[in-house]
Amino acid sequence: MTTKQRAYLKGLAMTMDSILQIGKNSMTPEFTKAIDEALAARELIKISVLKNCGDDPRSLAEIIAERTHAEVVQVIGKKIVLYREGKDKNKKIVLP
Repeated sequence: MTTKQRAYLKGLAMTMDSILQIGKNSMTPEFTKAIDEALAARELIKISVLKNCGDDPRSLAEIIAERTHAEVVQVIGKKIVLYREGKDKNKKIVLP
């Protein structure tokens, strides 16, 4: 992903709400599956890491990206933004 594409996705993510939250259970197989399904449906998702989660958000982002074959767009504080190119041409985000 180029810098220009990453900046474009960051701009899109600014107005988005978090659709998933990571809590004290951290990364479970069920949560990984939920993230995978959300990426398949939306391509670009935002995840919140709750205060009771003891893991570092940046390391969590890397683990999630590896397991779901996604790319980390950004990690700001306790917010993670992920992108994975979708298969449906009608819902596709067109990157510059």
